[in-house]
Amino acid sequence: MQNANNKRPLSNDSDKGGSASKKANVRQVSLLSMFKKVAPPATDKNDTTKNSTSTVDSLQVASVSNEKRDTKDLFSDLSDEMKATLDLELTTMHYDWAKVLKPELTKPYFIQLKKFLKKELAEKTIYPPAPKIYSWTHLTRPSEVKVVIIGQDPYHGVNQAHGLCFSVAKGVRVPPSLENIYKALKNDYDDFNIPKHGNLEEWAKQGVLMLNTSLTVRAGDAGSHSGKGWENLTDAAIKHINEKKAHVVFMLWGSHAQAKGAKINKSKHLVLKSVHPSPLSAYRGFLTCGHFKKANEYLLNNAREPVNWNCLVDN
Repeated sequence: MQNANNKRPLSNDSDKGGSASKKANVRQVSLLSMFKKVAPPATDKNDTTKNSTSTVDSLQVASVSNEKRDTKDLFSDLSDEMKATLDLELTTMHYDWAKVLKPELTKPYFIQLKKFLKKELAEKTIYPPAPKIYSWTHLTRPSEVKVVIIGQDPYHGVNQAHGLCFSVAKGVRVPPSLENIYKALKNDYDDFNIPKHGNLEEWAKQGVLMLNTSLTVRAGDAGSHSGKGWENLTDAAIKHINEKKAHVVFMLWGSHAQAKGAKINKSKHLVLKSVHPSPLSAYRGFLTCGHFKKANEYLLNNAREPVNWNCLVDN
């Protein structure tokens, strides 16, 4: 439930002050109609200064986004040895996230992590494949984040993990936790079409950051790379969103995610908590948690575009 200090309070079914008829109307809102509700923040038509400034800002953003920025340029001051150690980050991490996380990438803990991973790769099979470890940085840039979903570590089965928590590559059986996520969405929106695959990249492209606490795992060995350093890096990513953004929805499912997000500023973000969607716990409230509808209501109430969750069905 949204903190009372937010400037634009979120109305939801648990608000005691709402009338029964209003609650009924909220429940009847379809996913499609909610997505069509998007409207830009009100502006003063007579304030030409604001309008002209907005136009200039838009042009500047467009200009910057069209520039080809090489992540390697951010690390030109490093020694050749350090560049070799960070080759994966320099070649596969998106520039925007590399800029945010650069201070972490040169710290001793991260260098130790890279040494550990080099040894693991020489002896074991690691998931996701190296080019996919930082795929989340390309699909959801820091400036685009609207929703954050926190996972624990990647799936450890063949061809499953591809860089987003709870998501699997197409052609792979939908994992039980993701099946429950789909069920929860269906409870929120009658018109949600449950896809036959588990690839959530289309959500990521809309600003849903699906971030695992650890970014790699040994094949067939859950949690095998926890405590090796990834936690510090992903903490830094979450800290950046918490401090530099406003009106972001954090979905914290299970005790692990809730501990990871314990420092989220509830005065400027919406924090939603529930049990984990795993079959072992989903029946204890996850399926009816209403997080997806609450997230969109909050985004709309704060002049942000809601997420079209209903975009996964194959063409």
